[in-house]
Amino acid sequence: MRTVIAEDSTLFREGLARLLEDAGYEVVAKAADTDALVAAVHRTRPDLAVVDIHMPPHHGADGARAARTLREDHPELGIVLLSQHIETHHAADLMTRGGFGYLLKDRVLDVEEFLDALRRVAAGGSALDPEVVSQLIGHRRVRDPLESLTPREREVLALMAEGRTNRGIARRLWLTERTIETHVANIIAKLGLAASDEDHRRVLAVVAYLGSRGA
Repeated sequence: MRTVIAEDSTLFREGLARLLEDAGYEVVAKAADTDALVAAVHRTRPDLAVVDIHMPPHHGADGARAARTLREDHPELGIVLLSQHIETHHAADLMTRGGFGYLLKDRVLDVEEFLDALRRVAAGGSALDPEVVSQLIGHRRVRDPLESLTPREREVLALMAEGRTNRGIARRLWLTERTIETHVANIIAKLGLAASDEDHRRVLAVVAYLGSRGA
């Protein structure tokens, strides 16, 4: 998988590149600022971009802003944002689309989980950090439709928003896949979302709903 890494910390950038190369990824470019990131994506046409949210030149949410620009120019590009702290504001728009992930940097330490998230995003799915999902769900308003969900349905919703399949959720919660299918159907019905046969579209619909309410 052709990958661009954008990270201003040389140590983290090189460590991440080594990790991905050892896992069989082809790191086609490494960027230390957003200008270099945009130029690298235009030049190399990668499958995936792994981008730190806080980057030069301003060290604000420049990485997230660059990611939004890249998504407009390269809609097929998978994008994974990395951050030290949760900041959903600048990433909210990207959360409503496929091929997007938002992970805290600590998640990189769990190599298998991290690589699984990258694979999901590159395939057009989503991968949201559980802490990001918790914050979105926690920022509900009064009389929010989420209040109608049972505790178990909230658990399933959080795992759905992370980008997990029904089978993956069933394994995590030690339930049958058919039970998860029932929970998913109930969640979609309670939130008034249109059902879909495609799992990643279902996830994106739920994430879009959460983002529009709380991000």
